[in-house]
Amino acid sequence: MIIAFPPDFSMPLVLLALFLGLITYLVISRSFTNMTTTPIWMLWLVMMTPVLVLTLWMLINGDEPPPPILIYGLLILCPLLYAVMILVGASAKSGNKPPADKPAKSLVDSPHATADKAENKASSKPITRDEETLLQRCFPWSIYYLQDIEYRPQAMICKGKLKTSPGEAYQAVQENVEGSFGDRFLVLLQEGLNGKPFFALVPNPQSKKFQNSLPPATDAVSESMRAVQIARLKKLNDKSTLTRPGLALALAITTLVTTTFAGIAFIGGVEDPQALMADPTLLRQGFAYGLSLMFILGVHESGHYIATRYHKLKSTLPYFIPVPFFLGTFGAFIQMRSPMPNRRALFDIGIAGPLSGLVVSLPILLWGLAHSTVVPLTEASALFTFESVDPSRSILLLLISKLALGSTLQAESALNLHPVAISGCLGLIVTALNLMPVGQLDGGHIVHAMYGQRTAAVVSQVARFLMLILSFVYDEFFLWAILLLFIPSDEPALNDVSELNGPRDFLGLLSLALLVLIILPAPPSWAAMIL
Repeated sequence: MIIAFPPDFSMPLVLLALFLGLITYLVISRSFTNMTTTPIWMLWLVMMTPVLVLTLWMLINGDEPPPPILIYGLLILCPLLYAVMILVGASAKSGNKPPADKPAKSLVDSPHATADKAENKASSKPITRDEETLLQRCFPWSIYYLQDIEYRPQAMICKGKLKTSPGEAYQAVQENVEGSFGDRFLVLLQEGLNGKPFFALVPNPQSKKFQNSLPPATDAVSESMRAVQIARLKKLNDKSTLTRPGLALALAITTLVTTTFAGIAFIGGVEDPQALMADPTLLRQGFAYGLSLMFILGVHESGHYIATRYHKLKSTLPYFIPVPFFLGTFGAFIQMRSPMPNRRALFDIGIAGPLSGLVVSLPILLWGLAHSTVVPLTEASALFTFESVDPSRSILLLLISKLALGSTLQAESALNLHPVAISGCLGLIVTALNLMPVGQLDGGHIVHAMYGQRTAAVVSQVARFLMLILSFVYDEFFLWAILLLFIPSDEPALNDVSELNGPRDFLGLLSLALLVLIILPAPPSWAAMIL
């Protein structure tokens, strides 16, 4: 791995390091303030160490490349130290004794004040005394030995000892709560900071009782806000808003038009419609790009949709997002209308999209590469420069390129991609982006399902950390690294304690290995051996 800095790149690089340092500190402070006792500034310093070291190297040594052992050392040691610091701090935080449930009596407390506090505490309960007794009966001692119920404004925390498997306990308690309270509450099984599971009951926003329990309006403004809340809740339950084939078809047709013209701009640099009349082949090539790209994105989201239907969850149809510039689309999406029931469903839905998209991306890319042109490798060659792609920037892309072109592809060769190959290459990039183990991306769902939400949060930060380092080595990943900083955290499943089985764990590890093959460049020794 060789990094060469241009002579006039010092000041922009310093400003970039300062900007990344500020954004990184904000992200870390937001994500880990309540998770670990490790000081935020220490976590920030470890994460920014590679950036600071590379910046100082450039300021001192100019355009002289740093030794590979320095780069690989930073890539290995800093993420490990970062993860260890978070986990050690989290263990220390969970080991701290919680504050006493009942504070010491103040000297100024009087019997009347104590009575008022007790009355206020009772009035803050979302259930009556009879319902509390009914709730306690929902936890059989042989399933979950209930010890305490903690009442919070938006939840009831039921603490105790788990006596059986998490899946069996959740099913039994959920059925008991539904039998006693109907659809009034959602039942959650979570893992506390101390590693012990606990149940939580939260109001079900799709329950009719919850809609009727909204506070009455006191003026015109609150009446309007209450009407908006009710409309949103009714929309969640309205089946007609889930399947809107007319909207899905209209967006698909519009996206086909925008991607076709984007493909024409990619191929011939033509944006004037009159120029298309002089060369109709451009329209055919642009259509090939648009159709193949939409097919890849559509299969990706259809994989998510089929997985949601398999687990009997509510979701919309896949919707494309057309844009009249750049790639012609920002992709496609589905909107979930049901809470995630467990980590198994979270895993299946998360991995179905990337694997489905990859299955169709590979043959499309293979065909497109076979019809691409080999050109000399230049300094401008990169992964996203489609008229001169350096295949060694991705291990998987290099392997597929060699398979498609054979001996035609040499060590100093780049590729001028065919329109279909551009779509296949974008399919690989979309797959890699979605497989990043960060927040609410598909890879974030996969890691969450495999290791739990707390470990997934640590992995997310390490992934952001590594992408920041990679963006300093290959500038085409800079926007990617910035985007990952703003991906929101993943939400827990209802049963967030039950673990996956062996085949799913293996498939998850395989997907992470696939991510590495896509985003990491081929080492020179590997590239020489393959080519």
